[in-house]
Amino acid sequence: MTNLLTHDQAASANQKTIQNTLRETHMNYLNNTLIKGLVAALLTLGLTAGPALAQDTKPAEAAVSNSEAATTAAVPVAPPMPEMVKKEEVDNPYGLKAVWEQGDFVAKGTLVIMIIMSMGSWYILFTKLMEQRKLFSHAKEARKSFWSAANLDEGVNKLDEAGAFRFVAQSAIEASREHTGALASEVSKNTWIELAFNRSFEEIQAKLQVGLSFLATVGSTAPFIGLFGTVWGIYHALTAIGIAGQASIDKVAGPVGEALIMTAIGLAVAVPAVLGYNWLVRRNKSAMAEVHSFSADLEKVLLGGSKPVKA
Repeated sequence: MTNLLTHDQAASANQKTIQNTLRETHMNYLNNTLIKGLVAALLTLGLTAGPALAQDTKPAEAAVSNSEAATTAAVPVAPPMPEMVKKEEVDNPYGLKAVWEQGDFVAKGTLVIMIIMSMGSWYILFTKLMEQRKLFSHAKEARKSFWSAANLDEGVNKLDEAGAFRFVAQSAIEASREHTGALASEVSKNTWIELAFNRSFEEIQAKLQVGLSFLATVGSTAPFIGLFGTVWGIYHALTAIGIAGQASIDKVAGPVGEALIMTAIGLAVAVPAVLGYNWLVRRNKSAMAEVHSFSADLEKVLLGGSKPVKA
């Protein structure tokens, strides 16, 4: 009995193993069949969809282009830059040009007189300044060259022919040599030479002062000439008020502006003239001091002495 049971159990186990093997073989077959079917289906879809995709490429590109164009059109375009605004130059209706164009003969005559005075003042100021610089240069030259000469004639020849120092030296030397005769002997040689020096000083001083009187005149009268123009402008303003019947700003602005301009021009003419006059007078004194110093040393030599040595 035991052997029969053992044999049945073995047969039953073998049968189960065979069934399992058949089941696995059937499953593998089904799997392979499904895989092959899927591969075939995919290949079929690929071959069918290829031409369709190729045909749809151009519409897609066109769609993309249209989309880009639409996007570009949708972007707001910046407005063009506005042109630079040019500043309009407006002529001043109450300036100097307006005074000349709208003024009468009195205003124009006053303006011309002050312009002439100003031009004359500046011309004299520059010419006298150059003349004084030349005189100071001659003084320096006289100190270096005249006293190193062997005699008076040689010293005079070393000086500038048109200079004041040569004029003084020649006048004094000629006076010393002319101190002869009965009449000249009535005057001492010292006094005779001093008279020659004084005449030279007066002539040099007169040349230095040429034009200074004009500066003094301009400095003292230009403000009053400008004041006259001011009064004339105020007169025109009052006349405009009387004609208009009301004191509106547009009626009096022109005449009052003319009056103020005349005042300013008068001061602008007078101030440089006064300052220039005082400056030139002070420099003239310094220049004449150089001439007096040179003449004092020369007088000692002419009277038989020697040039004093300055410490």
